[in-house]
Amino acid sequence: MIDRLTRRRFLAGAVAGTAVVAFDTVGRFWVTAASASERMPSGAALVPGLDGELVTDPAALGEAADDFGHIVHRMPIAVLRPGSVRDVVRMVRYANRHRIDVAMRGRGHTTFGQAQLAAGVVIDSRTLATIHHVDRHAAVVDAGALWHDLVRATVAQGLTPPVFTDYIELSIGGTLSGAGIGGATQHYGLQVDNVLELEVVTGDGRLRRCSPTRDAHLFNAVLGGLGQFAIIVRATIPLLPAPGQARSYQLFYPDLGTYLSDQQRLLDDGRFSWLSGRALPTAGGGWEFLVDAAAYYTAPHPPDDATLLTGLRFDPARTIVTEFGYLDWVNRLAPTIEFLKQIGVWQFPHPWLDVFLPASRTQRLVAGVLDGLTLADIGPGLVLLFPFSTRRLHRPFVEVPRERVVFLFSLLRTAAPPTPEVVARMVADNRVVYELARDAGGKRYPIGSVQLSPADWRDHYGPDWPAFAAAKARYDPRHVLTPGQGIFGPA
Repeated sequence: MIDRLTRRRFLAGAVAGTAVVAFDTVGRFWVTAASASERMPSGAALVPGLDGELVTDPAALGEAADDFGHIVHRMPIAVLRPGSVRDVVRMVRYANRHRIDVAMRGRGHTTFGQAQLAAGVVIDSRTLATIHHVDRHAAVVDAGALWHDLVRATVAQGLTPPVFTDYIELSIGGTLSGAGIGGATQHYGLQVDNVLELEVVTGDGRLRRCSPTRDAHLFNAVLGGLGQFAIIVRATIPLLPAPGQARSYQLFYPDLGTYLSDQQRLLDDGRFSWLSGRALPTAGGGWEFLVDAAAYYTAPHPPDDATLLTGLRFDPARTIVTEFGYLDWVNRLAPTIEFLKQIGVWQFPHPWLDVFLPASRTQRLVAGVLDGLTLADIGPGLVLLFPFSTRRLHRPFVEVPRERVVFLFSLLRTAAPPTPEVVARMVADNRVVYELARDAGGKRYPIGSVQLSPADWRDHYGPDWPAFAAAKARYDPRHVLTPGQGIFGPA
């Protein structure tokens, strides 16, 4: 309920200047403490009493109007920095009442404005980042906490979440709204497949707790639901015993066919704890391929290299074996990313494309794409290519090809030079590759930079579209949540 304070009491408790005190339902703008001290509009609706703050200063709005892609910029009209879960509930209810769009922003690591809003309220999850509890079975953590913070807390107790993305400076709520894929997906599925319970605020402003046995329909819809049905505010993540070390194996292959065959063999026998890989440009203008794998262990019981590498057809002269402590392995990208930040490349636009390809079509499609791909098309980015099993995936709205083995194919482009022309070309190229993947039975992993129309989204969800649309109508009937995806209309 709106805290119906008198105007004098409300303004006395408000932060001077940019703190928001009301919304003008006629003029469709926020009223700040400073402007309200002069005149409160007749159509003003007081904002709820908040434990945090609702602000409209240019710095906060500008940050919320950007993301890691630096391509799309949609300016919200306010940013909520919640001081509690109750703030999220109150703001979503207020947004419903006054027809205001809402989206939760984690660390802004999407690349095409997915968590942005034009003239809405962005909820900054960084102020909801508490790790509430860790025991030998699970961790209870707020949605705004980073995976990096969670793994540090759990490893200190000899425990670990099952699945990490390569980059762990991401919010837990953010990856659970998407999917969360990594090298351990071969064994445990996606991050969304490794959740015991959620607390969410549905689009109609209700705080609900859900799990596989309690409100399971909502639980399954929200995980991988792209923020369309509810805002994740807290999650319970299962934990496993953490190993002490990781031995990394980088195995080089000169041709795509042999690489893909060995990757599928490694997936089938599960000999490595972590299985990833990528395509690398060669000096001669072609491509070579890298299996990037790791075996976890605890001293004094190291892995047997000969057993792990038997039967594989890599180039033995170029094999790189490296030892890591487990925590250093999980966070192994940190030094590289720090370097990219120092030289300014991390701040360049990132027109990424991520697609899931059926294994039966992967070689032909990837070979065709790589044949026409140059360094100028990728910039100082990466091309990821590695398999996982769909049998370990359980969330209904994480769309993958209808085959047992699927490959993630990611063109992690960086626009260099960072000009609008280069960005536009890369985004256009993404659409071409997306259509090739779609026509081959592939699906988009929807964190990247490719424009999908509502018709494209219906095609993406295919037979699951009626259930997806019904869940939207059930949990977010006024369509206030996360319009930046463009699923139900132009973003």
